[in-house]
Amino acid sequence: MNQIIVLLIARNFVKNTFHSKAIYGILVVLMLTVAYAAYTGWKTFKDQNRMREQFQSKARESWENNPDKHPHRMAHFGSFAFRIKHPLSVFDFGLESFTGNAVYLEAHKQNTINFSEASLSTGLLRFGEISMAMLLQIILPLVVIFLGFSAVSSDRENGTLKIILTQGGGWKEILIAKSLGLFAVVCLVLVPVMLITFALLMESSASINVECLGRYAGLLVVYHVFIAVVCITTVVVSATSSSSKNALMVLLGVWLLLAVILPRTTQAVGSYFFPTPSKIEFETAIEEDVLREGDSHNPSDPRYKHLKDSVLQAHHVESVEELPFNYSGFVMREGEKISTNIYNDHLKKLLNVYEKQNSLTKFSSFINPLTAVRNLSMALSGTDFESYKVFQDESEAYRYQLAQKMNELQMKFISNKKLGPSDKPYVIDRHHWKEVPDFKPSFVSIGTSLKHEIVSIIALLLWCAGAWIVTDRISKKLKAI
Repeated sequence: MNQIIVLLIARNFVKNTFHSKAIYGILVVLMLTVAYAAYTGWKTFKDQNRMREQFQSKARESWENNPDKHPHRMAHFGSFAFRIKHPLSVFDFGLESFTGNAVYLEAHKQNTINFSEASLSTGLLRFGEISMAMLLQIILPLVVIFLGFSAVSSDRENGTLKIILTQGGGWKEILIAKSLGLFAVVCLVLVPVMLITFALLMESSASINVECLGRYAGLLVVYHVFIAVVCITTVVVSATSSSSKNALMVLLGVWLLLAVILPRTTQAVGSYFFPTPSKIEFETAIEEDVLREGDSHNPSDPRYKHLKDSVLQAHHVESVEELPFNYSGFVMREGEKISTNIYNDHLKKLLNVYEKQNSLTKFSSFINPLTAVRNLSMALSGTDFESYKVFQDESEAYRYQLAQKMNELQMKFISNKKLGPSDKPYVIDRHHWKEVPDFKPSFVSIGTSLKHEIVSIIALLLWCAGAWIVTDRISKKLKAI
C-alpha cells in the first residue's frame, strides 16, 4: 500500500469537504450542542453532589443530635444513604436518571432507592437526555453518514474514480484514504468533546485519581475505535453502491436500525422472556417469608418461644430476668439476621433476572456496535447497572450494621427487669450514637467495571477487525463502473 497516495487522497477529501459551506454550519451547531451538553452535565454533577452531600451531612447531624434514648427506638429512627455521582457522569449520564439516589435505612425493613430524575420528570426523559456521550453515539454517526455517503460513489459518478485508478491508486488505498479523511473531519467534533471532558474531569480535582484517568483513557479509546468503524463502514457502503442516493438510503436505514429499532427491541424481548415482579409482588413475597419465620416483636410467637427456652436452658436460668444480657435485644438481633437473609435471597433472585435481561442486550452488541459502545461508556463513566448494585449493597450493609449495633447496645445496657408504672423508660447515653460510623459510598473499580463488560469489549474488537477485513476483501472486487 502506497502511503503517499493514501495521504494525498485523504487530504483531497478533507479539502473537498470544506469547499461546501454546509460543513461550517454543521460544525457550529454541533459545537453549540456539545457546549450545552457539557454545561448541563457539569451543572448537574456539581449541584447534585453538593445537594446529596448536604443531605447526608444533615442526616448524620440529625442522628447524632438525638437525646438519650432506648436503642431500639434509635434503630427505628434510622438514617439515610445518598449516592454520589461519579466525576465522569458529566460525560455519560447512563442509568443514573432512572435508578434513584437516596434510600431510608431502618431496622427490620429494606426500603427501595428513591428520588430518581425519571420519577420527578415528564415522559420526555424516555427519549434520552442530551449528554456528550449521547451526541457521540447517536448524532455524530449521523453526521459521518451525511459527510461520507458520497465519498466514493460521487467519484464514480463524475468519472474521477477512473482517473485515480489509472494514476496508480488502488482500491485499497482509496478506501483507506477516504476513511482516514472522513475520520479526520469528524475528529473536529470528537477531539473537542474529549478535551472538554478531560477539562471537566480535572476541574473536580478533589475526586481525581489514577482510577479516573484510567477510565477517561478507556473512553478515549472506545469512542475513537467506534467512530473509526463508522467511517470505514460508511466509505465501504459508498464504494459498493451504484449511486450516492442508494448509499445514503442504505446508511440511513442502518443508522435507524442500530440506533433506534434494535435497542428498543432487545429491551422488549429481554423483559418478555425474563419478566420481573412488580414492587408490590416483590415486597409481599418477602413479607410472607418473614412471617413464616415468626414475628420477633411477638413474645407469644411459637418459633421465638422455642428460642427463648433454648436460651434459658443454655444459660442455666429459669427466667429472662436472670440472663446476663437483654433478651429483647437478643431477639431483635436474631430477627434482623433472619429478615436480612430472606431479603438478600429475594434480591439476589431479582438481580439474576435483571442480569439475564442485560446479558441479552450485551450479546446483541455482536450485531450492533452501538450497544457495545453504550455499555462500555456507561461502565467507564461509573453510571451503569453495576455501579447501582454497589450502592444498593453498600447501603443495605450499612443498614444492617446500624440495626445490629443498636441491638447490641440494648443487649449490653438495657435491663431485663420490667418497668413499673412510675419507673422512667430505659435509655442509654447519647454518646453511643456517634459510635456508628457515617455512611460513605464508594465507586466501582475500573477492573470490576471492565470485567462485567467483557462481552462488549470482545464485540467492539471484532467489529474493528471485521471493518478492516471487509475493506481488504472488498478492495479486490470493486470496479470503477
